[in-house]
Amino acid sequence: MTRPFQVGLCTLFPEYFDGPLSTSILGRAVRESRIEVARYDVRDFAEGRHRNVDDTPYGGGAGMVMRAPELGRSVAYARAACPDAPVVYLSPQGAPFEQAHARALAALPGMILVCGRYEGVDERFIAEHVDAELCVGDAVLTGGEPAAALVVDAVCRLLPGVLGNAASAEDESFSSPRLEYPQFTRPPVYAGREVPAVLRGGDHGAAAAWRERLSLARTAVRRPEWATDEALEALGSLASSERWLVEARHPDMSVDGGKRSCMLRRPSAGPDSGTVGTLQETS
Repeated sequence: MTRPFQVGLCTLFPEYFDGPLSTSILGRAVRESRIEVARYDVRDFAEGRHRNVDDTPYGGGAGMVMRAPELGRSVAYARAACPDAPVVYLSPQGAPFEQAHARALAALPGMILVCGRYEGVDERFIAEHVDAELCVGDAVLTGGEPAAALVVDAVCRLLPGVLGNAASAEDESFSSPRLEYPQFTRPPVYAGREVPAVLRGGDHGAAAAWRERLSLARTAVRRPEWATDEALEALGSLASSERWLVEARHPDMSVDGGKRSCMLRRPSAGPDSGTVGTLQETS
């Protein structure tokens, strides 16, 4: 067996990862030594009786900033265990994390993830030690630990042997600039909606062609920036009975006086409503 993929986590809360790294697919991969995880408590690299890792920001302002020396020592210790692993800082200023990043990281011997806290970290630490900054979404978190758990999951599921079926990592959304086709299982009828007949007919070639067409059409609607001529053609070929399979469930909601797209929909939007609906403010 090849050497396990090395994951180093520099964090103030190493216990945060107890659950994500011990359950389900990742937990099995750790137990089978496909992934080797080392958690480094940044406070262990602090000096003095109080083991301080943060201080007030130069120039004033609210909150505290994590100090460069303690973070630097924790990363240096992690690098000694896996010299070829890049150091990734989870940061709102980072590049939006995408499947391409997950694939690139999975092809390496490992990765070292740095979890910030408070108002951020001293910029000199980033300049001196960080190879890449990644952002998992335009939302503010309490710290870098949730973001790091997401990156670990996305990367490690791509490693050989981690998923039971290797094709699962390829035939899905974001593996190419296209969204995955709709999925169905039993029962054949639910809430008045039937599983498409082509998926129940036993013709695997016809089912594959249907999935390809629905994948393209769904991409054209939900991610128009990825829409190709082929995707637009697939969208135009949809029967009226198939439209519900591709419609975008992203109604607008009011945020700070403007409109934002959101994954929520009102509960009353049933199968025959013909629309996703709009959000209602509650008093």
